[in-house]
Amino acid sequence: MRKNSKEKIVSAAIMLFNAKGFSGTSIRDIGEKAKVNSSNISYYFESKHGLLEYCLTDFFEGYIKEVERGFSLLEQGAAFCLKNIAKNIMNYQYKNIHLTRLILREVSIDSQVIREIMTTYLMKERYYFNKVFERGMMAKEFRPFTSEYIILQLKGLLSMPFLNTQYMTEVLHVLPNEKYFADKYIEELYYWIEGVLCDHKSENALLAVN
Repeated sequence: MRKNSKEKIVSAAIMLFNAKGFSGTSIRDIGEKAKVNSSNISYYFESKHGLLEYCLTDFFEGYIKEVERGFSLLEQGAAFCLKNIAKNIMNYQYKNIHLTRLILREVSIDSQVIREIMTTYLMKERYYFNKVFERGMMAKEFRPFTSEYIILQLKGLLSMPFLNTQYMTEVLHVLPNEKYFADKYIEELYYWIEGVLCDHKSENALLAVN
């Protein structure tokens, strides 16, 4: 099935925003790349900023769904739950690698849209992480730690492959766009959860993801 005009515009915008930056990309560039009339961009998104906001919202709607899907397993143990959240996020970002690179870069910029995204989606993500950590510490499945700093570490691990693709390919000779990489990296995330967060005196810390 051929993509409709809206999908073509979004795909073209993601590629161009990544290659030329948001400011360096014009409405005409997007229209030419998508092979659609530039007026269609105004019709669907009103403006280039509206198109970027659509990409941000679309990404985080799917992202939070993956977090919630993992969070639904909390009754099976905090480590098990967190591993599933990490796996879901990693697979989601891998499947949307170009959009992920764009979004992670944009989130680092202080703007009104990003503040709204943080209030709407990233505070919700923090809520789920905190609930998992609280459950893990109360059950003595996790060692005591400060949630804010652990969230920083976890977020860094989840975002690094998509923010540093040039370093990975040219220096480490790792290809982040290959499924093998995503699967291997998820295993490393599990090792981090078990090695950094888990109190191995607890049997629950040895739970593995199926």
